[in-house]
Amino acid sequence: MRPLRYSINVTLDGCCDHRAIPADEELHRHAVENLAQADALLFGRVTYEIMEAAWRPPARTGARPDWMEPFARAIDAAKKYVVSSTLDRVDWNAEIIRGDLGKAVAQLKLESGKGLLVGGVKLPLALAELGLIDEYEFVGIPG
Repeated sequence: MRPLRYSINVTLDGCCDHRAIPADEELHRHAVENLAQADALLFGRVTYEIMEAAWRPPARTGARPDWMEPFARAIDAAKKYVVSSTLDRVDWNAEIIRGDLGKAVAQLKLESGKGLLVGGVKLPLALAELGLIDEYEFVGIPG
């Protein structure tokens, strides 16, 4: 059985919008470590679209610092499940999850492997209410 881990970056004043949080080398290194502990990522539609826009190749040469490249490669290669009732299709190594969220995620957890990783806000809240999250990680960012 694979554990479902939830990890979120949050500032001391409660902001968890990663577009507003300065991401440094240490934060990216930690994110790569989290990705290495998971067989797949679980995204809601909004998080998937944000991450795809930011990290799907190809990035322009010199568009980001070299220390971001390990994260870029890891997230690009990761298997992704996207919970959405509005998307017609996804790619970027992703599948859409529709229907009963609890049953779908419980089934994913039953598969063998290292684990599943979820981020964001709305989807993790729904998963927490269903009692499906096994580990919580709140990464405190000065803000």
